[in-house]
Amino acid sequence: MGDPMPSSVKFFFSGMSGMAATCVVQPLDLIKTRMQVAGTTKEYASAYEAVKGIIAKEGVLAMYTGLSAGLLRQATYTTTRLGVYNYLFELWKATYSTPSFASKIGLGMVAGVVGAFVGTPAEVVLIRMTTDGRLPPNERRNYKNVFDAILRIAREEGVLSLWRGVVPTMSRAMVVNGAQLSSYSQAKQMLLATGQFKENITLHFYSSMIAGFVTTIASMPVDIAKTRIQNMKIIDGKPEYTGGFDVVSKIITKEGPLMLWKGFLPYFARIGPHTVLTFVFLEQLTAAYMNMYKKN
Repeated sequence: MGDPMPSSVKFFFSGMSGMAATCVVQPLDLIKTRMQVAGTTKEYASAYEAVKGIIAKEGVLAMYTGLSAGLLRQATYTTTRLGVYNYLFELWKATYSTPSFASKIGLGMVAGVVGAFVGTPAEVVLIRMTTDGRLPPNERRNYKNVFDAILRIAREEGVLSLWRGVVPTMSRAMVVNGAQLSSYSQAKQMLLATGQFKENITLHFYSSMIAGFVTTIASMPVDIAKTRIQNMKIIDGKPEYTGGFDVVSKIITKEGPLMLWKGFLPYFARIGPHTVLTFVFLEQLTAAYMNMYKKN
C-alpha cells in the first residue's frame, strides 16, 4: 500500500506548522534582529533593554512589526524545506533503509538550500520591516505590509534585490536545516531507543528542544552575516559588505569574535520555541490526518 499521506498534504502541513509557530515567536524574532543590526552600539545592551526601548518608542504593537512578512516567509521557506526533507527522507527510506545521522544532515542541507531560495524575498522584507523602527523617521521605509514591500523593492531597486543576500541565506539554511532536521530525527530515534519514551507529544517536545539548542549554536554566525547583508546600505555607490565572509571578518576584527553570538539568548528563545512549536504542530497535524485516514 502506498503512502497514505500525499506529498501535497505534507507540504501544506509543513507551512501551516511554521506559520502557527511564527504567530507565537514573532516578538522574539524582532528583538533578535534588532540586536544583530545594532553592532557595537549601546542601543540594545540586552534583550530586556531592547523590549523596553521598542515599547517605549514605538508602542506594544511594534513587537509584531513584520508579522505579515514572517508569515509569508513560513508559507514559502518552511513549506518548502520541511516538505522537501520529508519527501527525501521517505524516498531514501524506501530506496535504501532508515537514513544514518550523516545522511539526515545531508538531506536537511539540501532541503534548506531549496527552501532558502524560495523564501529569500520574504526574508529580505522581514529583516527590513523589523529593523525599520530603529531608523530616524526620515530614513524609514514605512512599508504597509509584506506585499507593499515586495512591490516597492521590485519597482525601486529591481526584482533581483528581492534575492539580496541569497547566498548567505542559503548558507545559513544549510547549517540550520542540517543541524535542526537531522538532530530532531536523531534525538527522536535515540530517546525512543531508551525505552523511556513513546511516540507522543512529550517525545516531540524533548526532541525539538535538543534540536533547537544545537541549531542555535551552529547557525548564529551565518545568521548574523545574512542579517547584516540584507539590511546593509549602499554608501557612495558601494555596498557596505561584499559578502558573508566579509561580514564575519569585519565583525571579528572590529567587534570581536563573541559578537558572532550576540543576542544568543533571544535567538535561542526564538528558535527554541519556534522549533518546538513547528515540530509539535506538524506531528499533531500528521497524527490527526493518519487517524482520520484509518477511520476511513
